[in-house]
Amino acid sequence: MHLSLNQLFTNHQFAFTKLLAFRVQMLLAYQIMAVVAGWHIYELTRDPLALGLVGLAEVIPYFSSALFAGHAIDHYCSRRFFAILSSIVLGFSALTLTAITLGYMQGNTVLWIYAAIALTGFARAFVAPSYNTIFAIIVPRATFARGASIGNAFFQTGAVVGPAIGGLLVGFVSKTAAYGLAGVLCIGAAIAMFSLTIQEPPAKAPSPVFKSIAEGLRFVWHKQVVFGAQMLDMFAVLFGGAVALLPAFVQEIYQVGPEGLGILRSAPALGAILTGLWITKHPINQHAGRWLLFAVAGFGVCMIAFALSTHFWLSAGILMTAGAFDGVSVILRTTIMQLATPDEMRGRVSAINGIFIGSSNELGAFESGVAARLMGLVPSVIFGGLMTLGVVGVIAKTAPKLRKLELQQLH
Repeated sequence: MHLSLNQLFTNHQFAFTKLLAFRVQMLLAYQIMAVVAGWHIYELTRDPLALGLVGLAEVIPYFSSALFAGHAIDHYCSRRFFAILSSIVLGFSALTLTAITLGYMQGNTVLWIYAAIALTGFARAFVAPSYNTIFAIIVPRATFARGASIGNAFFQTGAVVGPAIGGLLVGFVSKTAAYGLAGVLCIGAAIAMFSLTIQEPPAKAPSPVFKSIAEGLRFVWHKQVVFGAQMLDMFAVLFGGAVALLPAFVQEIYQVGPEGLGILRSAPALGAILTGLWITKHPINQHAGRWLLFAVAGFGVCMIAFALSTHFWLSAGILMTAGAFDGVSVILRTTIMQLATPDEMRGRVSAINGIFIGSSNELGAFESGVAARLMGLVPSVIFGGLMTLGVVGVIAKTAPKLRKLELQQLH
């Protein structure tokens, strides 16, 4: 059974539309804050390690709260409540950053920025589990792959537009305007989720929190295709991502302004959008495991090529290609997780997935900053790309069920 975008909207009373509106606005707000905060920090410090510390400031609160967020979403209140809560917390972070630029926060400006970024970690801990559990309620199981492709296309559109808006606002208006717009988008996300009407399954009976979390961890550990896919993506992002260092590349190598940073931050997402649109029309139905491994390997090769490039537009094209490979990886990993996870564990498994994948972005930013300080800017990215290729080889060898996976096996 194939479900068109129109049918998804009509059959579920525009619930999918509102869910996507929530996700895209939260993403836009986060991306604007991330790109502007990175520029802001580097402008103040001129230190690539300071860019890495932005990731660390976010990952510590994210990592410490994600598992508890997954437990709460599976056991308490409604999924919509936690989604709205996440938008409020992210909005408060945007408000804090706005106040910093207006001079209302006294003391060390860099430390205040790190504190505001820490709030985004708490907010993000609830976003993915809320989204994934509501997604499973709205979208019929037989169309999870198509729904994931559509969701990823919208997600990546936001990932293109967000950095571009952030860079343009910093370049032509002000950092205050950029942070303020992020706050407005958080309000829009809360409204979209508040207006969403769905029939949620009853919450599970209360369970000891650590026992509940352990159940989720055991499920992931014993499900080789889920664990292998998460490990693959985690280490690829941990070593292969160069996004955190883009402000340094922009200012030290390409010598362009914040508009150039917005373009480079948007390029990977543009590639992922094109991939998502293609897969929406031509789903990957065969050899999903092999395609996943190939996509992550392609991402690693692109990171090496990006490090070696000294031309701005060539680098943008390489990043767009990397985004195309990453788009295949995201769609396949999301589909595997949705199909392989029982309904009653979606919050916890999504939270664990977030720790594997989401925290690896921030830990990867920290690793990139440290590696750039020790090795230099370009060698650190080459090293990360080579490590990504090594990770693909290890996972292909140690997770044969993932390597041989066909999606039909999970239905």
